[in-house]
Amino acid sequence: MSVHEECGVFGIISNNTTTDVGRLSYYGLYALQHRGQEGCGIVVNHDGLFYSHKDLGLVSEVFGNEELSKFPAGEMAVGHVRYGTTGGNKRSNCQPIEVNHQKGRMALAHNGNLSNAAELRDELELSGAIFHTTSDTETIAYIITKERIKCGSIEDALTNAMDILKGAYSLVLMSPQKLICARDPHGFRPLCYGKTKDGSFIVASESCALHAVGAEFIRDVDPGEILVFTRQKDTADGYTVNVRSVQRHCYKEERKICIFEYIYFARPDSVIDGISVHSARVSAGRTLAKVHPVNADMVIGVPDSGLDAAIGYSLESGIPYGIGLIKNKYIGRTFIAPDHRLDQVKIKLAAIEDVVKGKRIVLIDDSIVRGTTSGRLVSLLKEAGAKEIHMRISAPPFLHPCYYGTDIDSEEHLIANKHSVSEIAGIIGADSLGYLPVEDLGCLMQERYDDYFSGYCSACFDGNYPTKVPECGSRDRFERPLSEVRKKEE
Repeated sequence: MSVHEECGVFGIISNNTTTDVGRLSYYGLYALQHRGQEGCGIVVNHDGLFYSHKDLGLVSEVFGNEELSKFPAGEMAVGHVRYGTTGGNKRSNCQPIEVNHQKGRMALAHNGNLSNAAELRDELELSGAIFHTTSDTETIAYIITKERIKCGSIEDALTNAMDILKGAYSLVLMSPQKLICARDPHGFRPLCYGKTKDGSFIVASESCALHAVGAEFIRDVDPGEILVFTRQKDTADGYTVNVRSVQRHCYKEERKICIFEYIYFARPDSVIDGISVHSARVSAGRTLAKVHPVNADMVIGVPDSGLDAAIGYSLESGIPYGIGLIKNKYIGRTFIAPDHRLDQVKIKLAAIEDVVKGKRIVLIDDSIVRGTTSGRLVSLLKEAGAKEIHMRISAPPFLHPCYYGTDIDSEEHLIANKHSVSEIAGIIGADSLGYLPVEDLGCLMQERYDDYFSGYCSACFDGNYPTKVPECGSRDRFERPLSEVRKKEE
């Protein structure tokens, strides 16, 4: 699996003045680390003043006790973990983005990818805007700030901005007085909120982050919905947090949650739009066993996102489930790649020889992008003595770029675009290969459809894009002048 993670957002608004919102944000981001490992940041709001720290690295690397102790107790905070699908890996692209303006301060964290970011940025630059990052999040901040000049409130500015923004965006933003979150009208990326026992409210990309800070899940933010959290003083030291929903953009577009959230992105213990991620993956494994059966001795999964589907395959097929691959849990983004002659897969994963030796193995993984990693996994198991390797993938073949937050920006690197399934099996050295059929993707949603919950986005598999395809879609489109990017993509 070599599709990269996208981002995770987190926000908290406290009902008192003594809450360590910075440290709680740290715990929340730690729970969302799987969504981004390039960089992270936290902005704390204390009495209308913002205190921030952000840098490249894992949450545990960027925030130690020294950094966290510098945050004052505060009323609110927003946090972000980043894997950039737009913009380079540099500190200036770390979020939350902070804006200072005569209309007031704002801190903004964004998960997703705008499909009209290039056009918007081009227009803003021609009108005199100067950008300091190469992330499309800054474009969102500019649009909201421009609208704020015309509006009486920041939520009205965001509501108007959503008329302009296209594509995927789950946002958490903070002003001196308010915490606000929003989800795009298609609902591409997840966003939910909950409440702690002491009355503070939490907003996060996934429900696993709510649990990490002791918050009870309330519900998912609806596609197109804006939630505005404000504090009302009720005692000498305490406040009541009020929640208001703005639904001007709800029910205007077909709901299109990214199906890859269930296949790979999300943590198995999360529940997204009412569907357990673990159960979705088990269901995919069961479907794989039905459509691609094989005589074998054992089913094993590739850690971590292949494990749940492997359980499903085993349950449906009756073939015993085993742990044949062990992951080195201490390899993060700071892992320094050794000499290129050494196989990095062997350093990250190890086969248990006593388990796989002489066995016919069904190997379950979540996807194949270029095929390099899959080939190394097959070699690893065969070197450990596996007799046969039958690879099963809990997703269809990747055939198209994604413009909504998954780091697949070119068809030329996708092995399934150049080779048939049998050819791919030969290239990676598997004895057989089977993908989840695109028409069976609904098994991940457990066929949970109604008039509103009408479907999911599977454009990277079938090319059916819910929005207009961007003019410039490459990840580095803001690293060079737009005119150069256009020439390159012609």
